[in-house]
Amino acid sequence: MSAVAIPVEHLLATRRDQLDANKLAKRIRRQVGQAITDYNMITEGDKVMVCLSGGKDSYTMLDMLLQLQAKAPVRFELVAVNLDQKQPDFPEDVLPRYLKGLGVPYRILEQDTYSVVKRVIPEGKTMCSLCSRLRRGALYTFAEAEGFTKIALGHHKDDIVATFLLNMFHGGRLAAMPPKLQSDNGKNCVIRPLSYVRERDLQTYADHKGFPIIPCNLCGSQEQLQRKQVRRMMDGWEAEHGNRIEQVFAALTNIAPSQLADRNLFDFATLGGDAAGAQDWLMAGADPD
Repeated sequence: MSAVAIPVEHLLATRRDQLDANKLAKRIRRQVGQAITDYNMITEGDKVMVCLSGGKDSYTMLDMLLQLQAKAPVRFELVAVNLDQKQPDFPEDVLPRYLKGLGVPYRILEQDTYSVVKRVIPEGKTMCSLCSRLRRGALYTFAEAEGFTKIALGHHKDDIVATFLLNMFHGGRLAAMPPKLQSDNGKNCVIRPLSYVRERDLQTYADHKGFPIIPCNLCGSQEQLQRKQVRRMMDGWEAEHGNRIEQVFAALTNIAPSQLADRNLFDFATLGGDAAGAQDWLMAGADPD
């Protein structure tokens, strides 16, 4: 029986696709390594809790951290942790099967935050804020109890820019998701290894790897979310300008306090005059009793 001939065009296309995939993996790996270095995210002996949601971002984060772990100049431990929020029809077998196949240590936490959110938030209202607080509380508590020194979250560059715009447009403040964050109680350190990676690259990488994606049918499914509105605006920028997201992110790393207007961040009062005399102007502008 003669062998079936494979068209040369198909072989060339397959070869090009593989080369492109290898280049993408190398770029993401380099960006993750650079973010870890720039912000000193992982140090010798760290026990890192890799929060795995079942989405493309967290799958890629785990994949990259495993690759870097093999070559890193420091020794650190990785444990994948998923919070099962008891959403209806959640495929409980997917993550354990995937992680067992990788040979990665993992823990599945079970907490019915879904019922709490559905009970507390009126129908039609956005659930993201409460869901996020409950999820964060469960993960922080577990990390502290189990002695994790770092909590790795899968937020990427687009998430950071979107959060900045949300805070500016809807919160009246300049704030975003920092690549590294100490929790308010000082007991947990959050890191975001994907801070330099674009979402479009994560999507392409996840498609190539064939990760078993688990869709969110709670917060992420709500079309009226302000975050989704901001993301649509960002998509429009990208279509028109191409590098607008990169420019906004670059601005977040290049802040000039004296060029803003925050009196707590920069001492404007002492520039070119007597700081004590500034109070006289306040009195001059006060309404008479």
